Amino acid sequence: MTANGKAIVRFVADDLFVGVTPAGRALVLDTNSQRSSAPSPVELLLVALGSCTATDVAGILKKKRQQVTSYTVEVSGERRDEYPRSYTSMTVHHIVTGVGLSEKAVAQAVELSGNKYCSVAATLRPQVEIHTTFEIIEAGRPTPGE
Repeated sequence: MTANGKAIVRFVADDLFVGVTPAGRALVLDTNSQRSSAPSPVELLLVALGSCTATDVAGILKKKRQQVTSYTVEVSGERRDEYPRSYTSMTVHHIVTGVGLSEKAVAQAVELSGNKYCSVAATLRPQVEIHTTFEIIEAGRPTPGE
């Protein structure tokens, strides 16, 4: 097993922290839920899962020569009421817009990411139950809510 660097988190003041990734990129974290001026560590778990699987799915669909014009991943989570307020489940919903997209190709890409490639999903399982869904929107059609 190889080490991949280390993250550093520094307390700034008043429930604000600065995290520095192993690659040296900084981000502010806010643990004051009333102020909520920056993401909380727990919110970043949702973003991490969404961005991890999005990277995989987009890459797989590109290799499958699918004409994706827009792609969004929505991640929501359910947390325990008692401490530690860990996530018990997360739902990952992929919204893929494109021209003539193959439902089979999208389903395979989503499945491969969720069960094989996404390191974040693999890290969260089995403690967190992850549900995955997807929808395909043909480019040129209005998206829901428009």
